[in-house]
Amino acid sequence: MKPVLAIVGRPNVGKSTLFNRLTKSRDAIVADFAGLTRDRHYGDAVSEGREFIVIDTGGFEPTSETGIVHEMAKQTRQAVAESDAVLFVVDVRAGLSAQDHDIARELRSAGKRVLLVVNKAEGMSESPALNEFHELGLGPIYPVSAAHGQGIRSLLDAVLEGFDFGAAPRDAGDADADKPIRLAVAGRPNVGKSTLINTWLGEERLVAFDQPGTTRDAIHVPFERAGRRYELIDTAGLRRKGRVFEAIEKFSVVKTLQAIADANVVVLLLDATQAVTDQDAHIAGYILDSGRAVVVAVNKWDAVDPYQREMLDRSLAQRLAFLRYAEVLHISARKRQGLAPLWSAIGQAHDAARAKLPTPVLTRLLHDAVAHQAPKRAGAVRPKLRYAHQGGMNPPIVVIHGNALDQVTDAYKRYLEGRIRAHFKLVGTPLRIELRSSRNPFDGSR
Repeated sequence: MKPVLAIVGRPNVGKSTLFNRLTKSRDAIVADFAGLTRDRHYGDAVSEGREFIVIDTGGFEPTSETGIVHEMAKQTRQAVAESDAVLFVVDVRAGLSAQDHDIARELRSAGKRVLLVVNKAEGMSESPALNEFHELGLGPIYPVSAAHGQGIRSLLDAVLEGFDFGAAPRDAGDADADKPIRLAVAGRPNVGKSTLINTWLGEERLVAFDQPGTTRDAIHVPFERAGRRYELIDTAGLRRKGRVFEAIEKFSVVKTLQAIADANVVVLLLDATQAVTDQDAHIAGYILDSGRAVVVAVNKWDAVDPYQREMLDRSLAQRLAFLRYAEVLHISARKRQGLAPLWSAIGQAHDAARAKLPTPVLTRLLHDAVAHQAPKRAGAVRPKLRYAHQGGMNPPIVVIHGNALDQVTDAYKRYLEGRIRAHFKLVGTPLRIELRSSRNPFDGSR
């Protein structure tokens, strides 16, 4: 088993910077802004062949009893409980605070091995300012600069000492063959994305709070269901561009768009208590442009009456007509209603996105479609469609070869798409059709 290291401390001491330094990534959002991280954020790390797991946590305020700060503290306590060792990060430039004493007291009662990491100590390894942190009574002090990488190797040697790293590394080929399905949950703020993932997991893994913008980062959570491995990705809610005021929120938008582009399947979560908005349509459009398989889930379905349900279904048909290939399901994340059909639709969408379309079958479908309805003549020329083959997957791409295909109308491309979808039962995935005309050997001759 890989050792697990939890990074804890009060807000704005550099925990996420240290997380990025240890994982050699930019997975955690970093800015000069207190309280930026709110959920537990896991990452894999390697140091001199030693593999371990790092957990980034939000600013820890052990004495808080209400509000979102209390929810963040619950997440930190869970990370400490899961860890084999704790990196307690303090800020040498801000000095020792009463909150640091509260955290140290809490960590001592947890019974975990704790290493005191004094951050922002570039050029201060021998400074007297370090001595005051001995008051915390947590043993040796490890001065580091997470931003510049100073002292990190000594810290890792100390924290990883005593762990058994003798297990043979996994075969890379097997790992590639067994990659989890990346499943992102996207939508506007406060539609229930974190609540849905917590319900799937059966624990309060993510901070779910009745306040828009609670989730700020794209949080990745490993999950297994019915023998299939998933990587659940909770994303920040996407607001209209004009309402994104804070620089932090702009970072969140970028991370959300990256998570959608990197996902295999996206669950577009809507709020049944509100009509389908322009912002819902913008998010759906981005998912379509990214070529991701998608399932539309309407949350809070238990909170609306029959008339509201009818109006919402009409709104869906009008505003999201371009996603008519996606399955629409009605769920209640809080009451665990409709979750089994949702998982079935997710699996179907993933399989459709990676479907293999044999060339002989595609070509026969193409000829049958042309025989049933030929493309319109353009002047003296009628486009001629000769054969088709698959040009890619996730999303599936069908390449059609022939003559004068630049004259094929969009309506006829939609007709061909419908025939191909119906035959291969491609539900939940976009299907792209590329038309390639053969070169005319007589071009340029008299």
